Amino acid sequence: MQQSKTTQIAPTIPFLDLSLTYSSIQEEIDQAYHKVMKNGYYIKGEEVSLFEEEFAKYCNAKHCIGVANGLDALKLILMALEIGPGDEVIVPAHTFIASWLAVSAVGATPVPVEPDPTTYLLNTDLIESAITSRTKAIMPVHLYGQAVNMHAINSIATKHDLFVVEDAAQAHGAEVDNMRVGSCGHAAGFSFYPGKNLGCYGDGGGVTTNDASLAKKIRKLSNYGSQERYYHDDLGINSRLDELQAAFLRIRLKYLDQWNARRTSIAKLYIQEIKNNWALPCSVKGNKHVWHLFVVQVDGNRYNIMEKLLKKGIQTLIHYPVPCHKSGAYQNMNSLSLPITEKLSKNILSLPIGPHLKDNDVEYIVETVNKI
Repeated sequence: MQQSKTTQIAPTIPFLDLSLTYSSIQEEIDQAYHKVMKNGYYIKGEEVSLFEEEFAKYCNAKHCIGVANGLDALKLILMALEIGPGDEVIVPAHTFIASWLAVSAVGATPVPVEPDPTTYLLNTDLIESAITSRTKAIMPVHLYGQAVNMHAINSIATKHDLFVVEDAAQAHGAEVDNMRVGSCGHAAGFSFYPGKNLGCYGDGGGVTTNDASLAKKIRKLSNYGSQERYYHDDLGINSRLDELQAAFLRIRLKYLDQWNARRTSIAKLYIQEIKNNWALPCSVKGNKHVWHLFVVQVDGNRYNIMEKLLKKGIQTLIHYPVPCHKSGAYQNMNSLSLPITEKLSKNILSLPIGPHLKDNDVEYIVETVNKI
């Protein structure tokens, strides 16, 4: 999580209390732990296979491949699609840097497109002007729990013969026009980082796709380029979902819709009850927003606001203070002018939201925010 520049005060309402994702279902998690430990299969065991089946079904996809983390998920998709040096991939300018890093990791070039200033999602109206003869794919990011307009994305991709790679790391269970993310493009990459809507208790990731041949290739690439032990057909990597984490994810998947519904109820209360001059997030008509984050735009010095809230016991975070094109990792792009992205990076602030946030804490947050 991104650390704020505020005084170090222990909050009474943390941004997200991850311990509650364990303690609320502790008995089931403990049972899963003991089952795996007693079985003695810790890599590529039954729990991974079962989770892959269950998560694919949940996403309305035909295949799921468990991998080590969300970045690897995106990287493996691009590798399997044979995207590499000399190629370009359209990415959102406003996103976590992993979206860009996956493109760079295969030797391709990320080409940023500005977000919609209201939804913060990739602005589909600007995509075609960024396409060149070297463009091979579009990578929409379902940011903060809300799906991008995938009908528009797929229409552009079909017109220009491009691949569509969903970055669904923040949107487990989100939908756009009754299509669940993870089934809207050629393939989708998920992160199961602990703070995600569907998270494990360590690192984890997954790929979903409806393409059987692509799924087979990704599975092989993630296992040293091998289908049969000691026979390596491709230059693959070692990126596999841990058996223990898969067992935990199977349990947490059962609670995902319930926990997403709780996030939604908190977001609705925030939107209804916060009465100040902050720009509040919105849910696009036809979308099922799962509210991974509740991101507002504030007027004035946000670090001062964060400090005031922290003194009242409320922890807030910033997602994300440094735009990808202004980071040290992309010094060759530092001179790019992306004004909407740069404005967001200076003004955004994330309020606490999570499935275990209590009603009285939500009310206290609203009351405190309104006073500020």
